[in-house]
Amino acid sequence: MQTRKIMLLPELKLTVEKAKALSIPVVRKEVLQVLIDYIQSKVNSGEELVLNFICTHNSRRSQFSQIWAQTAADYFGIPAACYSGGVEVTAFNERAVESIRRSGFRVTKKGDDNPKYFVFHSDDAEPIVAFSKLFDDPINQDNRFAAVMTCAHADENCPFIPGAENRIPLRYEDPKAFDDTAEEASKYDERSLQIASEMFYVFSKISINN
Repeated sequence: MQTRKIMLLPELKLTVEKAKALSIPVVRKEVLQVLIDYIQSKVNSGEELVLNFICTHNSRRSQFSQIWAQTAADYFGIPAACYSGGVEVTAFNERAVESIRRSGFRVTKKGDDNPKYFVFHSDDAEPIVAFSKLFDDPINQDNRFAAVMTCAHADENCPFIPGAENRIPLRYEDPKAFDDTAEEASKYDERSLQIASEMFYVFSKISINN
């Protein structure tokens, strides 16, 4: 079991402190409690913790969620494998990629058509691999995982996720609505920071001393 906490990249550390300081409404904490309970049950039993964040195109919200959840888990020294996927393959939206960069992650890119992005949160950890894919892509674990539904469309139109042992709705508003507007960058950063805040809140509630 991983217990060693990571040292975040300097700019990322500042973003994380900002995210941790955000206030989370009570109604959202009630939604997040379902995820907290699932994670704690896995930690208590010593079972592998696998989260698959699912949104229709796997291009924005599910990518943010995977990256921030893995970062939060590593930050708190909680062993977890965080994935993401969708029901259609598009690409990790470049606006979302730029928002992740602005947050302080180090990002490298390989390929042009639905490129793979390697997202680093520290100098001494393996990168998070991010690209658009189906939720059952071979890179994702195919059984005994929680399907965390990050958008209404995927949640409502995918009544069954093969291999999932739990299904947790955790919907976020889509920053796509602000594409090509003056608010584009700020709205992407706002959504990313909200997700960061909630993922750090979730993993801060997990006890690994059981």
